[in-house]
Amino acid sequence: MITAPVSSQFPGSGLLDALPGSGSRWRSRRRGLLVTALRATGRAVFAINPMAVARYRERHSVSRTKSDHADAMALANILRTDAHAHRRLPADTELVQSITVLARAHQDATWRRTRATSELPSLLREYYPAFLKVFAGKSVTNLAKPEARAVLAIAPTPAAAARVSKARIAAALRRAGRQRGIDELAARLQQALRQPALRQLELVEEAFGRQALALLATPNVECANVEQLGEATMAAFAQHPDHAIITSFPGLGDITGARILAEMGDDRTRFADARAVKANAGSAPVTRASGRSISISHRRIKNDRFAAAGWLWAFSAIANNDDAMTHYRRRRDHGDRHSSALRHLFNRMLGQLWHCLQTGPLYDPARAFAREVQQRPAPVAA
Repeated sequence: MITAPVSSQFPGSGLLDALPGSGSRWRSRRRGLLVTALRATGRAVFAINPMAVARYRERHSVSRTKSDHADAMALANILRTDAHAHRRLPADTELVQSITVLARAHQDATWRRTRATSELPSLLREYYPAFLKVFAGKSVTNLAKPEARAVLAIAPTPAAAARVSKARIAAALRRAGRQRGIDELAARLQQALRQPALRQLELVEEAFGRQALALLATPNVECANVEQLGEATMAAFAQHPDHAIITSFPGLGDITGARILAEMGDDRTRFADARAVKANAGSAPVTRASGRSISISHRRIKNDRFAAAGWLWAFSAIANNDDAMTHYRRRRDHGDRHSSALRHLFNRMLGQLWHCLQTGPLYDPARAFAREVQQRPAPVAA
């Protein structure tokens, strides 16, 4: 890490170099205390990828020798020679920086909850298939519901399920937040969990039950984290001036909208144009041309958090908006797979969102999907 004036073009600029490490370590240092202190003094801070620094180092030494003096010289020369090829860290407001922390924490908690609830079915299938049949159904995410976790806590094994009373099941459902039809549901659950089925040996079944209770602790914690962080994220996002514009788009609620804002930021100079935003989100394809050979492929080097939020945005849009669904169907008829059609829809709406954030108007379906609106069949009179 070195800071020094580099030219009259960047007076008082600073250069930020991430020390060798993983990509997550490099990204975390861009938001560290030292970066915050440097930016508080008015210095411009540039984030240089460690891989790029290694390539710059090879310009001065091909023997791969490494020393602090040589690294300092390489870092000092990066902005002197290629300042135009690097971008400053975005000057996001304090509110957006807090939204970014909360939105990413909520996203991480959601991923951990999904991972934890995906481990339970494989374990329950070994000794307790009746519980899976009752609660999981066709989706393992149903095991994250409070009712399922509460019942599993009091009946972790078929033997415990055979002894549990209807009143105890009803009490567990009340603790989980159930308010209606408690007695009827408790009776159905008691009967379903007592159905004859193959059983493990007694001691083995008890051991499986202890393992299930140990795994259950993680979903309990992560479900609470998701709820608490979600409330904090929505409260912070509602205070931002761009909240009305972002949530005016189909498929963007408070949570998904906060994630989109967290990755885009509110520094209007961060991206040169809509193509830069799409490239960062991974929705724009990559074109490789060499002579007469041209190939267009999916962009794999991208902001994974941005891409994940965009997937949820597009998926929610086609489920709640006719114009988005029409566009999705047109892409499927064109030959795109499900993921490609969603990515194409996300790419289009992301460009529209960037335009609205730059100019100020809310989402207008007549302009956003003019072709789909024209092709929409007129309603038949009764």
